[in-house]
Parts: sequence; structure tokens; C-alpha cells
Amino acid sequence: MKFQQDESKSAPTKASEPLPRAAEGTAIYLHLPFCAAKCHYCDFFSVAAEGQDIEGLLAAVRREIELRAPRSPRTVFLGGGTPSLLSSAQLRELLETLERVTCFRGSASEVTVECNPESLSREKARALLDLGVNRFSIGFQSLDDKTLELFGRVHSAEQSFRAYDAVRAAGAGNVNVDFIYATPGQELDAWRTTLERIVALGTDHVSAYNLTFEEQTPFRRWLEQGELQQLPEDVELEFFHVTRERLARAELPAYEISNFARAGRACEHNLNYWRNGPYVGIGPSAVSKVSFTRGGNIKSVGEYKRRIEREGHAGVWTETPSPAARLGETWWLGLRLAEGLSESEACARAGVSVQDAASDGVRERARATVLELQRQGWLEAHGERWKLSARGLPLADAIAREFLRLGEARAPRE
Repeated sequence: MKFQQDESKSAPTKASEPLPRAAEGTAIYLHLPFCAAKCHYCDFFSVAAEGQDIEGLLAAVRREIELRAPRSPRTVFLGGGTPSLLSSAQLRELLETLERVTCFRGSASEVTVECNPESLSREKARALLDLGVNRFSIGFQSLDDKTLELFGRVHSAEQSFRAYDAVRAAGAGNVNVDFIYATPGQELDAWRTTLERIVALGTDHVSAYNLTFEEQTPFRRWLEQGELQQLPEDVELEFFHVTRERLARAELPAYEISNFARAGRACEHNLNYWRNGPYVGIGPSAVSKVSFTRGGNIKSVGEYKRRIEREGHAGVWTETPSPAARLGETWWLGLRLAEGLSESEACARAGVSVQDAASDGVRERARATVLELQRQGWLEAHGERWKLSARGLPLADAIAREFLRLGEARAPRE
């Protein structure tokens, strides 16, 4: 499970210079794009590993670590792609470089690696633990082999269980499992059975996502061609509520719309994203946020390598959103969390000073949006904090659009 944007949604500018080096303690995301096969629903930048110059790409990633990685990161996340596809020797060289540059083993409370069942063994898990990894995220996605085949996965449900057992046997104390629900033709009773099997695992964290048909994916094309049918909206809503209720009873309450954890096991790295904190992304397509400026690397293995070697960075766009856009983004991200957020927290995270008279219009437009969403029954006040209501929870994406409009609004002329 990851929460790493792979491109800007607004109007970025071409990056001629890299972002400044981030402050000590900034979170690090490493994007390793290789997979055994490209999943049919996936819109992250990833490529099938066969025929790729993996060693060349890893050398470029290590070089970017030396050039850009901040010291003493609080969290580290290896995503992709499928980091577990790499050999233990390749992972060792990568993480040893990261340790030499950042000393992450002494600073990071959480170091996550994404894994797929077909490439995860007890020996590899033990090697990763020895290298400083302390959290594993395993992509089960489904417990139905026909659905896995539809997804383009190259593992079986049985392999998923074996991978989970291998990680636990290696000594991992913090494990997440990823699932996708409301898939074409899926019945609610079958999902209930899957939830029972998830609960029986005793996992520490579950990421469970309603299937989305992303642009530029085979799933979207098949949907438009009529080869796949999306479940009706009311049925998807049933899946959503059943998931929340069953996992809550298993002491895995939702702390974010699609993420569930035992006490103390929420993903700290992704919490930083949802709280709109800074982060440094390294690798092809990875995005960084330093202060209030974002930038992203090129989405290409070959060109990424060339740019790192030739220019010392692979950034191809930067943007510094307006205060209104930053505040709108901070509100919609924070409201995805069960903890919600207060107006003062939103302003602080967005860099919109409560004392700055010039920010009054920005804050007032945000406050008006909050109050209107409360009037519609989508938000609730809990003291100074605002949270999604039971009615608003399944409408988080629509609520996000309301806040993102803040960045499009213009202050009135004086």
C-alpha cells in the first residue's frame, strides 16, 4: 500500500533545477518500478522486469539517494512496482547506500517494503529485516484465483498465504495486506468470506480499496468496450459498509477511508501524506514535496538513468500551489482520516497564517465550504475538529472536489 502521487494535477512548470535538499527528518519514498507483470487495473508507473536494465536503474537510484536523500528520515517506504522482485543482494546494496547517506536505521520508526507473494520468501524477509525494514505490505488483492487472473496477477491465493506465513516466520512484527473489493461480478457473500479469512490471519493492518477504473489502464478500456461491468453504486456502498463493520469488530478500525489498523499500527509514512507533510521521492516518476513546492521525476526507466547521469537530477516538473490550493488540498487530505482536523491545523499545514490579514479571503472561503458541507450532512463538528459524517464517509471523493475548487476560485477585486 502506498500513497504517492505520480504527477501533478494542476499546471506544473518544467523543472530546470532540482528541488532543494529537504530538511533532516523528512520522509523518503523510493520508487522501484519493476514488476513480474503489469496489473490490468494499475496506473502507477511500473514496467515488466523482463528485458530491463535493472542494475542500471538501481545504480541511478543509488546516485539520486546520494544527491537528494535527507538525513535521519522519520519514515522510509519502498514502493513500486514490486520491490520484493529484486534479489536480496540488490536490496542490500540499495539499503546500505541509504543507510550510509541518511543513517535511517537510527532515525526511522517505520521502514516499509511493498511485496508481492510470488517474490517473497522467508529468506528474503529475514534479509530485509536485517537491513532495517520493520514493516511489510503484501499485495494479496483477492483470494479468488479467477479474479487474480483477471487482475493480471501472477500469483495464487495460496501463494499469498504462504508469503504471509513466511514473513511472520522470519520475525516480522508489523504486516499489512492489500485487497481490492467490488470487482466485476463479485458477490457480497464472497467478500464476507474473504473478510473472515483476513481476520483469521491476525494481520496488523489492512488496506482495502473499492476497485476504480483508472484512465489509461486495460480495465478502463475493457469497461468502455463493455467487456467488464462495474457493480452498481448501491452495491459498492454495501461492500464499503460491510468492510468497515467487520474489520472494526476484529479490532482493526478504519483510521482512513480505505485503511484499517490495530492500535499503534497505522502506517506512519502514509499518515504524513494525509497530514500534508513534506517528503522526498526518489526513482522514476517519484514526487517530492519540499516546503510548499512539489516536483516530480520523469516516467521513464531509460531517460531517468540518463538524466541522473547527465544532470544530477531527473525532475521534469515543479509547482508551488497557491495558498488557496494548498488549503483546499490540506482539508480534503485531512478529512480522509478518522481523526479529522481543525481549522488551525489545516492553516498551519498549508502555510496559511491565521495572523496574516491577506489570508482572510482564503480562510473564509475554506470555512464557507466546511459549513456548507456540514449543512448538507457530510461533515460533523467534534469540538474544534471536523470529521466526515457517516453519510459523508463514502462520498469522500466528491467532498475532495469541493475543497479542490478553492484553488480555482479568485479573490474578489478590491
